Amino acid sequence: MHEALAVSALAALAALAHTQRLRVFRALVVAGADGLTPSQLADQLGVARSNLSFHLKELATAGLVSVEQQGRNLIYRAAYDQMNALLGYLTEHCCAGANCAVSDAARCC
Repeated sequence: MHEALAVSALAALAALAHTQRLRVFRALVVAGADGLTPSQLADQLGVARSNLSFHLKELATAGLVSVEQQGRNLIYRAAYDQMNALLGYLTEHCCAGANCAVSDAARCC
């Protein structure tokens, strides 16, 4: 089970490592439960629809977004459960279980 979580976290982080995919995911998180259509996303982000399709597929494969057909439209939504699981995994495995306090020298602001 632990290995499956690590693989899932790795896939999610790899998907989010691309600038455009991170922008798409952030837009979907902000959109909330209503989600967005690819056309809305493309217009909002100034991204070509052909490129957006590829990025949405990668995010869906990583489990970070869900897609639902509503009539003729596809509605994409952030998968909050997967996002929260990723954050939980990272938090649980941060610093190998040691205290994760940030030193004063590491603070930027």
